[in-house]
Amino acid sequence: MSKQNLVIVESPAKAKTIKKFLGRNYKVEASMGHVVDLPKSKMGIDIDDDFKPNYITIRGKGKILSKLRKAKKKSDKVYLATDPDREGEAISWHLSRSLKLDENKNRIAFNEITKNAIKKAIDNPREIDQNLVDAQQARRLLDRLVGYKLSPLLWKKVRKGLSAGRVQSVAVKIICEREKEIEDFEKVEYWTITAVFNDGKKDFTADLFKIDNEDFELNEEAAVDKVENDLEKNEYKIEDIKVKKRKRNPYPPFTTSTLQQRASSVLNFSAKKTMYLAQKLYEGLNIGKSGTIGLISYIRTDSTRLSNEARSEAAKYVKEVFGEKYHQNNKKYNKKKNNSQDAHEAIRPTSAFRSPDKIKEYLSSDQYALYKLIWNQFIGSQMQPAIYKTYTIDILNGKYNFRFNGSELIFPGFLKLFKKDNGKDYIPDVQKSDIITAEDIKPEQHFTNPPPRYTEASLVKTMEEEGIGRPSTYAPTLSKIVTRNYVEKKGKYFSPTDLGLTVNHLLNKYFPDVTDIEFTAQLEHRLDEIEEGKEEWQEILRDFYKEFSERLEEAKDNMKKVNMDIETDIKCDKCGKPMVIKHGRYGKFLACSGFPECKNTKPYLDKIGVKCPKCKDGEIVKRKSKKGKTFYGCSNYPECDFVSWDKPTNKKCPECGSMMVEKFSKKRGNYYKCSNKDCKHTVDKE
Repeated sequence: MSKQNLVIVESPAKAKTIKKFLGRNYKVEASMGHVVDLPKSKMGIDIDDDFKPNYITIRGKGKILSKLRKAKKKSDKVYLATDPDREGEAISWHLSRSLKLDENKNRIAFNEITKNAIKKAIDNPREIDQNLVDAQQARRLLDRLVGYKLSPLLWKKVRKGLSAGRVQSVAVKIICEREKEIEDFEKVEYWTITAVFNDGKKDFTADLFKIDNEDFELNEEAAVDKVENDLEKNEYKIEDIKVKKRKRNPYPPFTTSTLQQRASSVLNFSAKKTMYLAQKLYEGLNIGKSGTIGLISYIRTDSTRLSNEARSEAAKYVKEVFGEKYHQNNKKYNKKKNNSQDAHEAIRPTSAFRSPDKIKEYLSSDQYALYKLIWNQFIGSQMQPAIYKTYTIDILNGKYNFRFNGSELIFPGFLKLFKKDNGKDYIPDVQKSDIITAEDIKPEQHFTNPPPRYTEASLVKTMEEEGIGRPSTYAPTLSKIVTRNYVEKKGKYFSPTDLGLTVNHLLNKYFPDVTDIEFTAQLEHRLDEIEEGKEEWQEILRDFYKEFSERLEEAKDNMKKVNMDIETDIKCDKCGKPMVIKHGRYGKFLACSGFPECKNTKPYLDKIGVKCPKCKDGEIVKRKSKKGKTFYGCSNYPECDFVSWDKPTNKKCPECGSMMVEKFSKKRGNYYKCSNKDCKHTVDKE
């Protein structure tokens, strides 16, 4: 009886899907991610021995390795089928060393978990790509050097429990700099003037956009009054009418970054949630008669490229469902930036014919929403542009030029997929040289706004544009800066905390390279160079550590200790001294200012001035979950278990009298909503 072949992947879900495609002669086991890593208790890098890493078996992974070794003995051949990226290559490398594999070609890689992709990979094993391994190793060691050298310094100079990260420090800096822009912003007044006309059938509007055929600014009411006075002669001439065609091109298929951005703006998903759901779709789900199958291609990519097979299948679907004229022949998307690795295809469904509605019953509501987003983007990317007929009408009154803009959709193209009818603006029935009169002149005062705070979507976009991090790092970076209390989310927007501002200031002063955007982007580029075999991995560490270690010694000597404690008027019930607010692992707490003589502590209740609607006795307090997410509860907990993810208010619902909570939506902004689930009453926030 012949032995089985062993296939090793990272996760049980992935193992289950692959096992189905390979049959009885293959045993599929999961390593549960990395099996070895740098030790947690020490840095694990021998700097004097050219940054030699000291890898050890991760706690709890000994049993997994033992199981894999036993399975190896019973197998003719071992295939390492970890993810097709640097991290996956490194896991395969560590597995190969830990299991003492002799085979030169035991690495298989695939971009999607489908029968054809798996069998093709099995038929074409390759050697482990040492350049990919070295690039991952260099990143891991760089991050360890920064974290293990800077964190103790922050513990000593700011407060215990702090940590510093290479990419996260730059993300915090970006948020802090935006906050400074907002604080320094001085609003500027400006005015617009809109004229209301009627062509005998319907009202239409046109905006003043030129005076004396030159661009202009109306920045005070006196200038507006002058325009209104000049327009007293109510005769407006149709000076020009231009009719053109305009194309609206479909978006390219998703990269990791653009998927996170769109899921944030359209579905209100965090980057972490998006990647969790996408991982499930990639690893495989049971969809009835077809069994368990991977629904989308690999999810960590910065490329918009599609394989010929994927484009061919999309073309077939579009032609069958919408017709030949809706398919865009030879539509290709390539990498769009110099810092794009282009190692994988864009994120796409594994089958164009597996439409969202066909498998909706097998997916959770969130899985369905994300899959639909990915499927629509992929199919739409292979369709023709939408075509509009645009109308520009210039209307002249002396030296004042008003302009009407309108459009009419004449061919839906890819919009057909979304069943969107952008329709037609009302186009005035006027001819060139016609004289018309204005029904009304509407001046409106405006003020310039400061740049908005970053959302997850806009921060990921900025990080990608600046070359900060890579597809696999966006979600964990955003999660870390919140859980470590460097920034907080107010609604959908990031704001730096006092701690974040303090740490950012210190790092900018003493470690400018660590927080410098251009320097960090250059490091990413050099990691790419290692992956391509153009640079030695030790070289990047030597160059970085030389100046970093010098700055570290300077900071140890010159960085002053920062007191982040906040004094209160609360007296210690043991010694009578004032209590101070401190920050711990799970948020704020009160401690006696007489420490270490008096070690009294008590919970800090961040009250928001609202009585608990459930027990009527306690007050609503702001709390944070272990994952860093803000929620609201009663100060009498655990006696009262009231909890709300939305901020309670003292406002009462005019419909049912229940407490109203603060909400936010992109279209509406901040508003109030009744907390009673049976009452959907809302009120705009003034």
